[in-house]
Amino acid sequence: MLPCASMGARSCQVAVTDIEGVTHVADVMASSLYEAVALGLRAIRGSAFAGGLPAYLKEVSVAVASVRVEHKVQTTRFNEWLAKSGGSRGT
Repeated sequence: MLPCASMGARSCQVAVTDIEGVTHVADVMASSLYEAVALGLRAIRGSAFAGGLPAYLKEVSVAVASVRVEHKVQTTRFNEWLAKSGGSRGT
């Protein structure tokens, strides 16, 4: 299964470890796993802090970030729900 595959552009974290054992992480927007790897490697290699990346990397890690969901609830409505339901998880 390929993270980021066929889902439109998603926020991904790409990580590699250099020859000294230091892990470098880049946040990229990508539409596929391999696009995330390409963009992440370009960003990491372009960083002044990422010295010592071997030309041949054994592994590149890609994590797809979940979409953050924010909800705003009016406290008066919450209190009404609380009084009505007694604090149960029902609606």
